[in-house]
Amino acid sequence: MRITMDSWPHPQPLTNRLELVAVPRPVLTALVSGRAAAALPPPLVTPYLAGEECAGLWRMRSMQLSDKPGDAPWVTRFVVVPGVSGAVGAAGFHGAPDQVGMVEVGYRIAPEHRRNGYARQALEILLSVAGSSPDVRVVRASISPENHASRALIQQFAFAEVGEQWDDEDGLETLFEMVLRTQ
Repeated sequence: MRITMDSWPHPQPLTNRLELVAVPRPVLTALVSGRAAAALPPPLVTPYLAGEECAGLWRMRSMQLSDKPGDAPWVTRFVVVPGVSGAVGAAGFHGAPDQVGMVEVGYRIAPEHRRNGYARQALEILLSVAGSSPDVRVVRASISPENHASRALIQQFAFAEVGEQWDDEDGLETLFEMVLRTQ
């Protein structure tokens, strides 16, 4: 499968219509510059996505895409639910598969939309995309030990705990990996 900027639908579109929509570069630039409220289409960009909680994410992805434009189809997307005004969160990979075929998932849902199954559906889409890409062998998730909701979600899939790492921004993280295919 060739990964493109097209929207990623849920693997079961008849029962789950949530999709992951690519963040266009001008929208990403506006999010980074703080001009989001004035410059962006209100149907997708919400105060949560344009706010302080997501600001670091947009800065990081903007710098990443300046260095590695080829990562654009893989990285953070808006989580869009039909019938809900604005994106309910963001989800995607941290980048294209690395030299050993690993991708790392990331997702965040706005507080007012949590506990509705949106993170689960976004993760299901990410796993479907990873599974359909022959370049991906392993999917990783790094989660803070205090993030009980995310840990509970990831443990419902075929992820195994493989260690820990220190992240300068997020602190201690537990590493979980799912092997999709071996060499």
